Order: sequence, then structure tokens, then C-alpha cells
Amino acid sequence: MLLDLIDPTTVQLALLWVLVVAFFAEYIDSTLGMGYGTTLTPILLLAGYSPLQVVPAILLSEFITGLSAAIMHHRVGNVTLDFRNDAEHEMVKRLGALGYMPKSIDSRVALVLALCSFVGAVVAVVVAINLPKFYLKLIIGIIVLSMGVLILAKRNTECSFSWNKIVGLGALASFNKGLSGGGYGPLVTSGQILCGVKSKSSVGITSFAESFTCLVGVTAYFVFGAQADWNLAPYLVVGALMSVPLSAYSVKRINAEKFTLVIGLATVILGLFTLWKTLA
Repeated sequence: MLLDLIDPTTVQLALLWVLVVAFFAEYIDSTLGMGYGTTLTPILLLAGYSPLQVVPAILLSEFITGLSAAIMHHRVGNVTLDFRNDAEHEMVKRLGALGYMPKSIDSRVALVLALCSFVGAVVAVVVAINLPKFYLKLIIGIIVLSMGVLILAKRNTECSFSWNKIVGLGALASFNKGLSGGGYGPLVTSGQILCGVKSKSSVGITSFAESFTCLVGVTAYFVFGAQADWNLAPYLVVGALMSVPLSAYSVKRINAEKFTLVIGLATVILGLFTLWKTLA
């Protein structure tokens, strides 16, 4: 690593810079539901860190900050994450004590996305350790760009809700997250909007589901014995956590219609950035 050749004082300044960059990256991520890993991963790689120093540390920091962001979004009213069992739901009535269904629709979407992440994230870590990622990143970039364009094209129309699409999104996005440390938010946030979820709710749901995906990814790195370096993690966690309250209140104050437009534009930009980064 390039930083091994630099004196200790400069290294400390570099780590302070990592903290500041994490703050701004997480603010964007917790406000728009995307951008933390997608932007932070290439920045840290360019700074001289290796992939096994960057990706696991990002996954660990996003597990902590994603959960914190979901809680803050819930508290300020951007999303309703009510995981109490809905005793009146048909499935709960049929299964009795074994039945469980969260009360709010936002919680149900978050739970489905989180459960889908298990297989996707574990498989991704195996692929990350053994195979090149060029073609997957190329496909993800095209998908993200396409979703952004669709959001902009359909932002004034009502999208019908679809559980099948939610399941597909969860599996695909978690696979990419475990593989590259980024790309989860753009797919899940924009995908939810295209599936009929409100834009502000989609951000809080993404934060919750992404935190679970990151936990699975971090655990998989331990299980499969990857030689990960966690020195970056404390700086990423502290910097990112500092931005969470600010982002939650920012989302609360933004007009919902304009917010959907902003997410659409951000998704297009991240899609183009992913393609540029892959093909450069």
C-alpha cells in the first residue's frame, strides 16, 4: 500500500481526510439512498488502499450507519418502520404463534429486501475472492442508468406495487454490494420507486435493508477467511455517523415530487459514473 511509505503524521492526516470524505459520502447516501460505497470505494482505492482494506471496512461502516439512518428516518417521519406483528393479517391468523407479518408496508418491504440479501451477499463474496468483476460492473452500470432514466420518465405517473420486483431487486443489489462495496442504494432506492414505493420511504427502507446486507457481507468475509484489514473502519464509522441526523432532517424538508426528481437525476449520474469507472 502506498501509505506504508509515508511518515506517521501524514498517515494520520490521511485518515482524518478519510473521516471527512466518509461524512459527505454518507450524507449523500442517507439523503438520497445511494452513493456511499459507489463513490467512496474508488476514492479510497485511488488513495492507495487495497480492495480488501476498502470493501470490508465500507461494509462494516454501512452496517452501523445504515441502521442508524433507518432509525433517524423513522423518528422524523420519512418512513414507518413498525415491525410489531400484525395480528389481523391473514397469514398470521392461519399460522397462529408461528405467523409473523410486520404492521407497516414499509417494514414488510424492508424485511423482504433484507432476507433477499442473505443469498446475494454470500454468493458475491465468493465471486469477489475468485473471479474478475468487469462484466458484472458493466451490467450494473447499465441497469442503474436505465432505472434513473425510467424514474425521470415516469416521475409524474403512479407506479403499481410489485412484490416480485422487490424480491428481484433485493437479490441483485445485495449481490453487487457484497462484490464491490457499492451499487446497492441506486438499485434498491430507484427500484422501489419504480415498484410503487414513495420516494422518501424508499430511502429509509434502503438504509435498513442495506445495513443487513452489509452485516451478511462482513460475516461472510470472516467465514471464508479473507485477509481483511479493518484499520479504516473506525474512521469511516465516525465520519458517516456524524452525517446521519443532518440527512434525515434534510429528507423531511424536501418536497416529495422534487425529491423523486433528485433521486432520478442522482441515479443517472451514478449509473454513468459506474460505466465510466468500469470502462476507463
